[in-house]
Amino acid sequence: MLFDTHAHINDSAFDADRAQLLAALPGQGISYLMNAGCSLESSLECVQLARDYPYIYAAVGSHPDAADEVNDAVLAQYEELCKLNPKVKAIGEIGLDYHYEDIPRELQKKAFIPQLELAQSLNLPVIVHERDAHEDGMQIIRQFPKVTGVFHCYSGSAEMARQLVDLGWYIGFTGVLTFKNARKAIETAQSIPLDRIVIETDCPYMAPEPFRGKRNDPSKVYRVAETLAQIRDISVEEAQRITTENGKRLYRIED
Repeated sequence: MLFDTHAHINDSAFDADRAQLLAALPGQGISYLMNAGCSLESSLECVQLARDYPYIYAAVGSHPDAADEVNDAVLAQYEELCKLNPKVKAIGEIGLDYHYEDIPRELQKKAFIPQLELAQSLNLPVIVHERDAHEDGMQIIRQFPKVTGVFHCYSGSAEMARQLVDLGWYIGFTGVLTFKNARKAIETAQSIPLDRIVIETDCPYMAPEPFRGKRNDPSKVYRVAETLAQIRDISVEEAQRITTENGKRLYRIED
């Protein structure tokens, strides 16, 4: 049993074989899949896939790359999607990304904060994308102590991860955990409680070893579980069970 807690199965990289891939995943051990929106358009696609497949759940939100689309009308549509679709379990992915500086930082903040406000009003967890924006990211989430969720594809320090865990957050690890140079990710996975760790593919990106450089998909999330088991000196079965339970608790999924 595996839970891929962050995927983009609606991405165009899957257009040629999406139906076949999704039909096969339950037989490959994928019991749950969270498909995260990055824009209004992709969020609508995520909701439709959640309707079509029993094991898929959806999150809706605008990624920092789509910060310029966030306005009252878009937020109202996200609110409606959440209220009308019980399989929408989170607001995301939202956050800050200062890596390329393509989107002005202030615009990203102006998109991030009202989406956190929406999550607070709906009592939903959030999926945070945060890259090279650690200080601003922490400052903003501390303004919303009632809102928690997951920092997905975590790239911060172990110390920051421990602070997030103390605030009630989860930490998401991708295939990066399997990379030989993943010192920070390994240190973080070693130092935080197991009950706050979730695993993800972030597919079609971040393929784990030995698939690095190829298209990623949810069937490969087992490699993250295997690596986590090695890091924490537990069995692979235990790593799969714990991270699946954590994902269900994070997204408030009840069988």
